[in-house]
Parts: sequence; C-alpha cells; structure tokens
Amino acid sequence: MRKTSRRLLMSLGEVAPVQLGIALRRSFARGYTLSSLKADAMAGGVVGIVALPLSMALAIAVGVPPQHGLYTAIVAGFFVALFGGSKFQVTGPTAAFVVILAPIVAKYGLDGLLTAGLMAGIILLAMGIARLGRLIEFIPHPVTTGFTAGIATVIATLQIKDVLGLSIAKMPDAYTEKLAALWGARASTSFAELGTAATTLALLLAIPRLTKRIPAPLLAIGFVSIVATLLARTFPAFHVATIGTRFHSQVGDHVVAGIPPLPPMPRMPWGGGGISFAMLHDLVGPALAIALLGAIESLLSAVIADAMTGRKHDPNGELIALGIGNVITPFFGGIAATGALARTATNIRAGAVSPISAMIHAVFVLVAVLVAAPLVAYVPMAALAALLLLVAWNMSDVRHAIHVIRVAPRSDVFVLVTCYGLTVIFDMVMAIGVGVVLAALLFMKRMSELTSTRLVSAESEEHRAIPKGVALYEIAGPLFFGAAQRAMDTLEVVSADARAVVLALGAVPVIDATGLVALESALERLRLQRKIVVIAGPLPEPRKVFDKANLEEHYGSVFVAPTLVEALQLASDLLLLSPQGAPSSQSNVAPA
Repeated sequence: MRKTSRRLLMSLGEVAPVQLGIALRRSFARGYTLSSLKADAMAGGVVGIVALPLSMALAIAVGVPPQHGLYTAIVAGFFVALFGGSKFQVTGPTAAFVVILAPIVAKYGLDGLLTAGLMAGIILLAMGIARLGRLIEFIPHPVTTGFTAGIATVIATLQIKDVLGLSIAKMPDAYTEKLAALWGARASTSFAELGTAATTLALLLAIPRLTKRIPAPLLAIGFVSIVATLLARTFPAFHVATIGTRFHSQVGDHVVAGIPPLPPMPRMPWGGGGISFAMLHDLVGPALAIALLGAIESLLSAVIADAMTGRKHDPNGELIALGIGNVITPFFGGIAATGALARTATNIRAGAVSPISAMIHAVFVLVAVLVAAPLVAYVPMAALAALLLLVAWNMSDVRHAIHVIRVAPRSDVFVLVTCYGLTVIFDMVMAIGVGVVLAALLFMKRMSELTSTRLVSAESEEHRAIPKGVALYEIAGPLFFGAAQRAMDTLEVVSADARAVVLALGAVPVIDATGLVALESALERLRLQRKIVVIAGPLPEPRKVFDKANLEEHYGSVFVAPTLVEALQLASDLLLLSPQGAPSSQSNVAPA
C-alpha cells in the first residue's frame, strides 16, 4: 500500500506540480518563523477543541461509531492541509454529508461507506487534475441556498430522536416516514434527555456572549457531561443515553465503552470479505454524490476564507488535495471529508497563518483520542444532538434565505424553494441537478430577452440615408438558441416593397448552431421572396461561423460587408444591377 501511495503522489506531482501543496510552499516562501509556529499551534489547538465533539456527533448522525468521525478529522485534516491549495482550510466530517452518508450506511454498512468515500476521492482527484475547480462558480446562488437549507432541515429532524430520547428501533429512509416515526414515538419522550439537550443548547448560545477564549462546545458539553454523570449516580431514576452506553469497541480481549484509546489503524475500506464489481456498481452513484458535494462545500469554504483574509486559494490544488485525503482516509477507518466552513472560520479568527494550523488541529485530535478516550464515554447523546441542532440552524442561514425569497425575482425564488423541497423529500443530488437545469433555463430566457431587434425601412425618419427599396434589420445581443428564432421571426414582416435587406449584426458577439440554423432559414425565405441580403459588420466570432457555413456561396443573393455604411452602399449598387431583386437562380453575381 505504501508503494501504491508513493506512486500515486509521484504521478500527481508530475501531472500538476504547480498545484500540489502550493499553500504550504507559499507560506514557507514568505518566511515562516517561530512566532508563526506559535500562532498556528494556538489556532490548531482551538480548532481541535471545536472539532472533537463535532466529529463524534457527525459520525453518530451518519450512523457509525464516533471514533470514525475522529479518524476523519485526524487523517483527512492532516493530509488535505499538507497538499491543499488553501492556507486556512480545515477539513473533516461535515454536517452536509449526513444526508448522503446515512443512507449508504443503512444499505451497505460501514464497509460500503468507506468504499464509497475511497471512490469519491478518486473522482475528486480526476476533477482536480482536469482543472474543474472553477466550475463551482457556475452553480447559481439560489441552488446552493436551497439545498443547504434543505440539508439543515434534514439534520435537525434527525436530532429529534436523541433530543427527546424517543424509542425508535430503526429510523426509516424517507423523510416523510421519518416524521411519521418520530410522531408515533412521541409517548416515549424522556424529560431527562430533553432537559440535557435544552441545557446544552442554552449554554452553547450563552457562552460566546460571555467569553470567546474557550470554544463553547468544549465548555457546554463538558459541563453537561459532568452534571449528567453526577445526577445519574445520585438519583438512580435519572438516566440519559451516553456515548458509552450506546457504543462499544473491542480492544484486544476487552470491550471498551465509547471510543477505543487507539490511533487510526490501517484497514481495507471494503473489509475482509473483499470487494465485488456489483458493490462498486451500486456505489458509483453515492460516490459521485459525495464527490460533488465535497467539491462544492470545500471550494465554497475556501472562497469564504479568501474573503475573510484577502488571500487567494488554488481551487484545482484544493480538489486534488481533497481527493488525496479521501483516498487515504478510508484506509484508516475515516469517513468522507470536505472543507468545514465553521472550523475554517474558527481557524482564521484564532490567528492561523499557514496550513500548519490545520495539521496541528489533526495532531491535537489524535492526542485527545489517545489520552481522553475514557472521558468521552460520559458525553450524553442528547448533548451532541443539541450541538448538531445549533450547527443545522447556523447552516440553514434562515435570515439570508428569507431575504433572498423577499427580494429576489420570482424565478430565483422558485429555484430556491424547488431545491429545498427536493433535498428534503428526495436527496441533494436530485436537488442540485434539477436546480442547475432550472437556473440554466431561466438564464437562457433572460439572455434571450437581452437580444433586441429592429426593422427599419427607407421611409423612417431615423434612417434617411437608407436607399429606397432597402430595409435595415438590426440585431443587438447574442444570437443563440434562446433568442435566435424570436430574432429571425421579425424578418417575416419585411415590406414587399423592399427588394434588398441589410442585416446589421455588428452588435452580435456570438452565434451558435441554433442561431445559424435560424439565420439560414430566414435567408432561405428571403431568397424565395427574391430579396437581396447583405450582412453588415459581423464581429470576428460570428464571421468565422459564416465562413465555415459558406453563406455567400450557398445563397446566391447573400453578401457580406464589413461595416453598415458599406453594406447600405452595396445593397444600393446591387439594386441598380438587379432592380427586381435577387435572381431566381442561386448563382452569386458580384457587382462590377
């Protein structure tokens, strides 16, 4: 495996030597001092404290033991920072992945989840090598807002079970069935669990207002864990589920409550049973979904980090690093990882100066696993659920979504609401696919509205210079499939007195195949009406298309002039040679 990894990294270095590890190289090139290391160490420690409860909570929300979330923060957090293109990005498990990974675990188990993560890493590597990092800019804002709010809704819904302590043997897959199961189990509500969750949530909201030196999750969950343990020992009737009561690990011959006090150990992602073609075939779709969401979330996080710091990340380098991280992590029991916006923002606010802070965060989590694993067993499940409720609320950004709905055009609101509904009811992949298609159709409609047309005759007061018998037809804007037919239809109302038509295309920057077909159809109609056509002032791109189509040779009555003035003069000269308009034959006779 070591030889394979070495060959992979060597080949990547040959394919994209400028991108691999560019953020770390830039940090050292600018001068990395002892004070820089101290700043990174402090920031890495702060982020590590934030990542500890979040990584466990997210792994539990996905449906796997909490240590797999910690392994993700350790392995992916280290390697993506080492090879990445963003100086401040912190990588690990994120809330957005819950809605994709949970169904994979339910259907294929942990081995299927790790295998899908490995496949997603390979896809991300291919995306980075193919330099697709900039494609994130083409996903419309209503789409990202809609599916992000939808993901937050699903995550919040999944936490209701632990917040209320409901007795549900197995949570259904469909969202509406989840709601029905939660409602059906309402009689099993535990006020001890609810009180634990409410106390944790209140502390998470109150602590940042009192102090920001110590991360609120550490204080809130630590305090609630201590109080819940004391209450359980003092009052036997008081009982809340904890990581220790919910999860157990085998360490040698002993069963350990909670997480094992061991570092991430090498293992095959697909387990000891091997991997089959049928399994790979079934996991292609989930792997694509993981890769797509991972790329979107990581690059969005890097863009926001750039805005906070004034620096510039390398999107393709970040994708390659994210791919490397997701290829390596499953071999150590880690689940899919991507850039974590909240942890990245915390990293920046804590004073990070280079990717070393994110690497130190990974080391901090590793040390915590080795030293504090027995204490993790006392963390209440309701406390972690309350933490994820707050994460879901912040992720949804309700105020911004309401603002977009209130001020944006109705078409954008429709896209946002559609993406939200599809994410909640079905899944994020369908939401993004449908949302992008809807946004593209709306974009084409708006672009077609930018293309304007005017038909001007010789009798017009505005154009007294137009020769008699000549009609001027002006088109401004792109002549592509969203606007071509509408632009050409106006030519059908050309006056019968006009024996020559000048098409002014000097303001048409581009023309596509549909635009060319619509233009050729119009030219054919005008030829049958025996009208001479002069195309005026085509820009370089349309002119290339006209030359390839051989318009002047194919249509005997079509000519091209570089400017509008020359086109009007040419039309006038052609009418002198042929007063009745274009000849019935298709032979092109140029004026003497």
